[in-house]
Amino acid sequence: MSEKKLPFSEELVREIAAVYGTPFHLYDEKGISDNVKRLQKAFSWSSDFHEYFAVKATPNPWIMKSLKKLGVGADCSSMAELILAETVGITGEEIVFSSNDTPDEEFLKAHKLGAIINLDDISNLEDMERLHLVPKRICFRYNPGPDLARGNAIIGTPQEAKYGMTREQLLKCVAWAKNKGIGYIGIHTMVISAELELPGLLGTISMMFDLANEIRDTHGVTVSFIDFGGGIGIPYTPDQEPNDIRMIGDGVRRVYEEVLTPAGMGDVAIYTELGRFMMGPYGCLVTKAIHEKHTHKEYVGVDACAVNLMRPAMYGAYHHITVMGKENAPCDHMYDIVGSLCENNDKFAIDRMLPEIEKGDLLVIHDTGAHGFAMGYNYNGKLRSAELLLKEDGSAEMIRRAETPKDYFATFDFCNILKDAE
Repeated sequence: MSEKKLPFSEELVREIAAVYGTPFHLYDEKGISDNVKRLQKAFSWSSDFHEYFAVKATPNPWIMKSLKKLGVGADCSSMAELILAETVGITGEEIVFSSNDTPDEEFLKAHKLGAIINLDDISNLEDMERLHLVPKRICFRYNPGPDLARGNAIIGTPQEAKYGMTREQLLKCVAWAKNKGIGYIGIHTMVISAELELPGLLGTISMMFDLANEIRDTHGVTVSFIDFGGGIGIPYTPDQEPNDIRMIGDGVRRVYEEVLTPAGMGDVAIYTELGRFMMGPYGCLVTKAIHEKHTHKEYVGVDACAVNLMRPAMYGAYHHITVMGKENAPCDHMYDIVGSLCENNDKFAIDRMLPEIEKGDLLVIHDTGAHGFAMGYNYNGKLRSAELLLKEDGSAEMIRRAETPKDYFATFDFCNILKDAE
């Protein structure tokens, strides 16, 4: 069972809240660093292993700079993410540009940065021709369709997912790249998400190794790398067992040695584009209880809402909640923990057994380090919160300030009516 521990004391989090106010996202610098090192050690058998952090998970330059120091690149999917990577000094083959429905300007920017361009659809070859682009490094995203009957509510089953191309289309893309003289060709997939079962992860990996064999047999091309995207899950609920990255790394090694090495492809590099696994457990949302309501149910209203964490409203996702200072108190009260949006799905927990909650209590919502702040929005005119980094020395550093009304009204720059809003 995964025990939900916090890297800070009640006293420290109350001190932080007193300085910065609530709500805020708080990331654990040491936890992030230690996790990266575990990942790299688990794949140290592969001399060319490389992790490209999925920027979409936590698009913050301070986080990206910290990861860059540990040898981690960037998986980008938009213009803004490419600019973020460039700003923190991540360029060239340290970027994988994986997108879909891609505007021309984003292909051009990725090419200018020298990124590995990962094409999602065979029609992107027409885009390359039209834009006169011949990337030095290229990749093709595979969707196996019904041949791999896995998936979930987050990404869908492969045949229902909008991502990637068929095997026949991918083989045509490889032929195109070979004809263009591109010598650095990779294959990519991302057909599962938040996976906690080792057989599911290894099944995807084995599928891609078989595809690499087929590419060499049919086109005489030995792929330079195989990119497994993300997909490694984290234990959101206390009864889930976390993934053992050492077991995953060892499992990949065994399949690699069984499939690729005997085929003379023992130098094919392994890439990952992890976001949830890299950051999810090492961030939390701290919010304050500000209201209680007793009607047909017992409600506790907090000063955060789905603007700060959309996953429960969007997916019905579970996030564990700790009431600070009451960790050892009996969970003998049933609550819906809710925000203030004009949407009934604005709930962080439904019928959750928790200790008795009083106004002013701080609630810590776990595992928000990935796809937490990043999925925020401004419905009801709500403002997004600050992001803070808990440093290894125990101090807290603000790495993104909270939005103000001026930020919300900033795009009304065609008139002066809201110019002085505070």
